[in-house]
Amino acid sequence: MFKELEKTVMLFSGLTLICALAYPFAIKAIGDGAFADQAKGSLVYEGKTTIASTLIAQNFTKPYYFHPRPSAAGANGYDGTSSGGSNFGYTSQKLHDAVKGRVEAYRAENNLSDTQKVPMDAVTTSGSGLDPHITVANATIQAKRVALSRGIEESKVIDAIHKNTQKAYWGIIGEEKVNVVTINLTLDREFGKVKI
Repeated sequence: MFKELEKTVMLFSGLTLICALAYPFAIKAIGDGAFADQAKGSLVYEGKTTIASTLIAQNFTKPYYFHPRPSAAGANGYDGTSSGGSNFGYTSQKLHDAVKGRVEAYRAENNLSDTQKVPMDAVTTSGSGLDPHITVANATIQAKRVALSRGIEESKVIDAIHKNTQKAYWGIIGEEKVNVVTINLTLDREFGKVKI
């Protein structure tokens, strides 16, 4: 019996060293070495102050900023401690009413006609509620509002969209997208923060 107990203790100790110490430290070393920015949360700094992460959406609402996808994360949305979707199904009346209201608001804020199509990502939440990306089509529609609010030419905002467009992975996985956090930071850096 003591021999079996000794084997069990040795096996437990060995697996603990491998799984609880060696493996996590190895993964941390690889992350810090090969993916240093991502391993630290893809944080954005203004001086020494952390102002954002390029991985988490923020609720930009001012007309001179690009607006992210709607969020169902937390009571007021965009809550990084409460990631999640609305969990409303396709046949949900609440989902239908929410999307209808968002379509009307999007058309009003971007001066669109009643017949102009609205990109789906502009009116639906992501699965996490914290996706910082919008489609290029969504960004292009918002460009006119952003340019007018900032008092700059729309072509300069379109150029900012092109600079901040992330291509599909390996050219085939996913679609082109624009990170709302990085494009808004680009606008502030290139054209100055809007003072109201």
